[in-house]
Amino acid sequence: MLLINRKLNRILVLLLLCCPAYYAGAQQAKLVQKVVKKGDELVIPFQKYVLPNGLTVILTEDHSDPIVHVDVMYHVGSAREEIGKSGFAHFFEHMMFEGSEHVKSGDHFKIITAAGGSLNGTTSQDRTTYYETVPNNQLEKMLWLESDRMGFLINAVTQQKFEIQRATVKNERGQNYDNRPYGLASEAVSKALYPYGHPYSWLTIGYIEDLNKVDVNDLKRFFLRWYGPNNATLSIGGDIDPKQTLAWVEKYFGTIPRGPQVAKTILPARVLSSDRYISFTDNYAKLPFLYIDYAGVKIFNKDAAALDALSLIIGQGKNSIFYKNLVKTRKATRAAMSSDNDELAGDISIQIVPYPGGTLSDMKAIVDSSFAEFEKNGITDEDLARFKGRAESSFINSLASISGKVNELAEDQIFTGNPNQIGNKLNDIRNVTRADVMRVYNQYIRGKASVILSVLHKGNTAEPVATDNYTVEKGGYKAPDYGYPGLTYHKARDNFDRNVQPPAGPNPMIRVPAFWTIKGPNGIRMIGAFTNEIPQVSLTLSIKGGGLMASIDPSKAGLPFIVGQMLNDETQRYTAEQMGAALEKLGSNINVFSSAEETSFHLYTITKNLDATLALLQERLFHPRFTQESLDRIKKQAIQGFQTAKTQPANIASRVYGKILYGKDNIRTYGVSGNEKTIQNITLTDVQDYYDNYFSPNIASLVVVGDVSEEVVKVKLAFLNNWKEKEVNVPPADTSENQLAANTLYLVDVPHAAQSEIRVGYLTGLNYDATGTYFRLSITNYPLGGGFDSRLNLDLREEKGWTYGANSGFASGKFGGLFTASAAVKASSTDSAVFEFVKDIKAYADNGITPEELAFTKSSIGQAEAGKYETNDQKAAFLARIQQYDLKPGYIEEENRILTGISRAEINQLAKKYLNVNKMAVLVVGDKEKIMPSLQKLGYKIIELDSDGKVK
Repeated sequence: MLLINRKLNRILVLLLLCCPAYYAGAQQAKLVQKVVKKGDELVIPFQKYVLPNGLTVILTEDHSDPIVHVDVMYHVGSAREEIGKSGFAHFFEHMMFEGSEHVKSGDHFKIITAAGGSLNGTTSQDRTTYYETVPNNQLEKMLWLESDRMGFLINAVTQQKFEIQRATVKNERGQNYDNRPYGLASEAVSKALYPYGHPYSWLTIGYIEDLNKVDVNDLKRFFLRWYGPNNATLSIGGDIDPKQTLAWVEKYFGTIPRGPQVAKTILPARVLSSDRYISFTDNYAKLPFLYIDYAGVKIFNKDAAALDALSLIIGQGKNSIFYKNLVKTRKATRAAMSSDNDELAGDISIQIVPYPGGTLSDMKAIVDSSFAEFEKNGITDEDLARFKGRAESSFINSLASISGKVNELAEDQIFTGNPNQIGNKLNDIRNVTRADVMRVYNQYIRGKASVILSVLHKGNTAEPVATDNYTVEKGGYKAPDYGYPGLTYHKARDNFDRNVQPPAGPNPMIRVPAFWTIKGPNGIRMIGAFTNEIPQVSLTLSIKGGGLMASIDPSKAGLPFIVGQMLNDETQRYTAEQMGAALEKLGSNINVFSSAEETSFHLYTITKNLDATLALLQERLFHPRFTQESLDRIKKQAIQGFQTAKTQPANIASRVYGKILYGKDNIRTYGVSGNEKTIQNITLTDVQDYYDNYFSPNIASLVVVGDVSEEVVKVKLAFLNNWKEKEVNVPPADTSENQLAANTLYLVDVPHAAQSEIRVGYLTGLNYDATGTYFRLSITNYPLGGGFDSRLNLDLREEKGWTYGANSGFASGKFGGLFTASAAVKASSTDSAVFEFVKDIKAYADNGITPEELAFTKSSIGQAEAGKYETNDQKAAFLARIQQYDLKPGYIEEENRILTGISRAEINQLAKKYLNVNKMAVLVVGDKEKIMPSLQKLGYKIIELDSDGKVK
């Protein structure tokens, strides 16, 4: 009988491969796995099905929020590419958003955004993922969309779409790799670490020359080869009815024919017989960079967790050997070690940026001596406890959202065939021993060859660690036979009309978090919300002041930042290393940072360690220890950070833009972080005085969200009642504005920049208000630059292909606000992009919103409310806004009434008043030699500024 069944199965497989129409009558999914939660175990309950066409389907229920997350993961990434055709997988990801046979171009984003959803796609070396999070009433529509591009994309691919997305991908490469310091380091290392032709020897983004050679037929063949349902996993989670969801899956995906068989890729392990030294000069770097890379292990390898522990001990955090030997001694601004694991291979990397005066050879010598120190001292039980606490907490935090849960199931299915891997991953972390860590060090690091990259910077005499001794050997390469010849497209045959877009279900009931408020006896205001979706608590304590306090003595601007960093260092009872170790063992975090209007203590912990973590917060808040050594180190890091930022066009644009609008000497443009001059003026007495005089409970507020009730919070935070209040006068912000010259363009030169950063905007003078003009302006801006389908993004990205993304928006606080439109564009299109920005903004101000845009805006903003309170961070942001601006509990309902009732006439009036391009400054940061001649033709008066915003 078994033999007969096997024969029948082979016949059925042949029928499925040869007769695609067969699927119209064979759609029923088979349940192959079901996992339920037992007791307190950490597990994601799910059901796993397989359709006859090979599609794997995973369903997980989570009714805590009225949203669903849909994830389609294809088991193909850049690892399925070949020499001369790099970047295919990522390029194809872009094409998957350009419409399909029953979804016209541009509608994929528009339909999901109008439904109040968010969406994206990502490509790695080993998989490509498409996902969307939407209100629960939009699920059927999402399955219709995803199935249409899985089964009906190929005939909708056109040359025009192809060319636009090719340009967009080039811009993405420019923005993320070519146009930033050290952006090409990983590309150089990959070439040297892997043999010629190994698919990990190039980046997922691919090479520009390969992108230039690819044609539309290449991409069609890629789709036919890898995008069959049998090479995909469809994972759906959230507020779903599994039975109805499965019925929709069978309807929309069941008729899509199975694709070609996909075999597992197996490649021989890399073997480096000796160290490979390579180097290059970076156009944007201010400091040299040392990058050492060893061969590591694959994903789910038994040694992966031990290598993570090794990386923590040697190169992560204030207890690491690298921190002690390189950062604390002020020899390096950055020193880190990490282990990364992918499907075909892994790597262990070390990255170090020395301070000026330090050589890369010096850094390499300290790395070697740090290894020797590790060999001598070994691993302690405390080292292991730090690793296990941090790793377990980080893993739990990754499951905070439904998207995190669904992604976990999908990746585990793709790479192991079993979505239920949480227990195994936690056990791998918990079972690491001291012997394991030393064993992996000896096996993968000690005495092993590596790639050693020296990144040099222009205009400096820095030398590489050693003379280059490696060039890629290209001989003997044979392109893999992926089976592209003879591929044909078989269209699914349905018994329903796919041209009919499924309707939305009933609108979900939006559940704004219930919250409580308390005012302590010393004036501290508290607000909180209970949620036990995951065993986690987050808490933020904010003290008014921040950058506002810098106006008291502008010569010491940056003092709020320095104080925040000092509070992250030593206390009376703990060194910085001891505090870091205590937090890591608990899997907790306490970080202090300063912003424009406050200094904040942010705490995160798993519930079982809340008491111990609060004890450390109490220590950090009430018993800091400020030392000259810490101050000198932090000041040196800050000053070097300023110098590095001046090499990055995006950072330059943000910094200079503020100085253009407010005036180069306005304290609010540098009050928080300071500058090279003011940071030098800060003394240890200044730090102590700031802490003593400006930290008080009567100007403090606290937000707590998570697995802890109001009653418990009152008890656990009782120590705050002992905090003595004092009178603190927080000065207001300087709201003065720079008088902008009419018809003026400001230009900052960054030689050889591959892209130009553009900013267009002005100061509105409007404060934040939840239900007034500011809120109405957020609605007004939405069709102009508030989303993917906005006019600016469609024009500059989707139609012109000049940028990876363009946007605009209004931003306000308690001391005025601004409007900004921005993009990073390819250098050759800078003048045209400036023209389009101004043209689009003016056309919107002059002609207003269309009826279609108004309907779209109301639908998109209104339905997006369903997903705004899912995670602890989202709930905390909602509560903080209520607290900061003294909002009424029902302000969300009022916002919805405003959104529903706002008219075209009101929006058009607001656009005309607040989007006057004649009031706006135009800033361009880019390569003057390339862009100046064409900018001069636009008719602006051009004022050249340096990277500090000063007129040249």
